[in-house]
Amino acid sequence: MRWNRESAVRYDKWAGTVRGSFALQQEKKLLQGVIAPWPRRKQKLLDIGCGTGMFLEFFWSCGFDLTGMDKSPDMLARAREKIGHRADLHLGSAEHLPFEDREFDYASLMTVFEFLEDPALALREAARVARKGLLICFLNRMSLYGLSLRLEKRKSPLGEARWFTWPEMRALIQQNLSPGGIEARSILLGPPCTWNSAPVIRYLNSTPAFPWMGAFTAVRVDLTAPRAQTPLMAWNTEPTT
Repeated sequence: MRWNRESAVRYDKWAGTVRGSFALQQEKKLLQGVIAPWPRRKQKLLDIGCGTGMFLEFFWSCGFDLTGMDKSPDMLARAREKIGHRADLHLGSAEHLPFEDREFDYASLMTVFEFLEDPALALREAARVARKGLLICFLNRMSLYGLSLRLEKRKSPLGEARWFTWPEMRALIQQNLSPGGIEARSILLGPPCTWNSAPVIRYLNSTPAFPWMGAFTAVRVDLTAPRAQTPLMAWNTEPTT
């Protein structure tokens, strides 16, 4: 699939609609919870397939030292307009990353596997350049969103994409990596027609759920063993009883 100027404009236009804006807000909320254990300050993150920079601003606001990469010059041009010089942007393929081994602390792949010929190779490449962890986000084929898109007759880039189920994504990760830990959650349980701020519907679509339920699933893959979550107590003097 070729991502040109027209598709880049269409992608950003959708993000500005009521439905698209609501979806992105919930997705970013989900990401905050999934990557909460990761340190941010002075940590390098590579956003693979960054597109028009939809999530670059989010990662920058988290505090990462940010690099973005995409194979489409038109997508990168729009990303540059948004992020300015707060991120280094590079042209390249997810299946053949133009970076050194372990050059980054973390790498993200935001709905990228859906459009690749060899997702397994791209996953191994991401793990090659990242030392600590990966963030993988994908569109869930078994969600109501996936079902509604399959029922539509009109063609669209998402309709032609390869959608994954959670068992398929988990198997892809386990077959190609040796993760120290995996955590996954999803968001947006209802079909797209319910993606709005109406009180009851908003609760349905803004509540994180099991990874096989929502339209958008986020997976944190720790490439090293998880760090201790409870800090050791420090004493300035000898403890007394």
